[in-house]
Amino acid sequence: MDSAKYKVTWKTFAVPLIGLVAFFAYIYIFHVDIQQISATVQQINLSVYLLAAVLVILDTLFYTFAWHSLLKFLSVRISRLRSFLYVWVGIFIDTMIPAESVSGELSKIYLVNKEQNGAAGKATASIVAQRLIGMGLNIVTLLVGAALLLIENLLVGILLTLILFLVSITLLFFVLILLLSVKENWTFRTVDVVIRFAERISRGRWKLTKLRSELVEATKAFHDAMKEYVHAPKTLFTAVSYSTISWIFSLMVFYLTFLSIGYPQISWSAILVISAIFVAVKSIPIGVPFEVGLPEITLTTLLMLFGVPPGVSATATILMRLLTLWLRFFIGFAAQQWIGLKAMKSSTSTQVSIA
Repeated sequence: MDSAKYKVTWKTFAVPLIGLVAFFAYIYIFHVDIQQISATVQQINLSVYLLAAVLVILDTLFYTFAWHSLLKFLSVRISRLRSFLYVWVGIFIDTMIPAESVSGELSKIYLVNKEQNGAAGKATASIVAQRLIGMGLNIVTLLVGAALLLIENLLVGILLTLILFLVSITLLFFVLILLLSVKENWTFRTVDVVIRFAERISRGRWKLTKLRSELVEATKAFHDAMKEYVHAPKTLFTAVSYSTISWIFSLMVFYLTFLSIGYPQISWSAILVISAIFVAVKSIPIGVPFEVGLPEITLTTLLMLFGVPPGVSATATILMRLLTLWLRFFIGFAAQQWIGLKAMKSSTSTQVSIA
């Protein structure tokens, strides 16, 4: 996957527009006044909203620090700036090719391996370790939020069921990923099955012997790296600390968005639970570019479930998605173009020097 060559066409925006239509149809069904939303947006506290935009960038920055610390421990020598750019490119690719952030993570592995040939296994290990940390944080957030709601007598039946369901599912995937990380035979068998399947459907036209060898080598490097993390509590503590700071910034974006429209009444227990549920829903690989439609409907519904008026819920959802989806998308697009231009200049310089 060459992220530098990904093209944006009019077809790219077709499905997102359908998603937006679905969202506005949804809020229309709930008799939300569109004019009220427009009036609220026009009265927004711009300084507070811009602060939320800055925190979106800081959120990504500390997420990058966590990933960089995991890479550095494995002797993958990439600067923090390059890591930051790769994270933004991953966000861009993941937005364009929805696959539960797998597409974005594959792009980061590709970019790291392109810069340091043979580092694919180590890059994969760093991303898997960070994924496990993120899943752990999400489980803790859900449980803490549920405890606070219980204290406030706000933990109604549907919320309790939803929280327990998401905790169970997340914990299940956490354990499965952990097992795949330590059970080398499972991973090797998976690689073998995938290669055999590809050879079968190609009816022998694809010669995958070299690919099989590269995947086996990368898999060995991956498992060796995961074993190294087990004996590196300091590195894991650093990565968890940076990830926690990143998560706090994301929660602050949520709160500041409400503050910017003059609605500070939302409780932190609600923010914790809604944010964690929202992250879990976004991770569903439904195959919709720009993640448009389902996340907005989910967020608006959750807010109304917590007693936020429909108009405020819809307005906050729109403003939040402008920051957490569209702002991140355009920054990611700029990062992708920058890396593409740098690659073209490097290639041109090499050709000139050879000539």
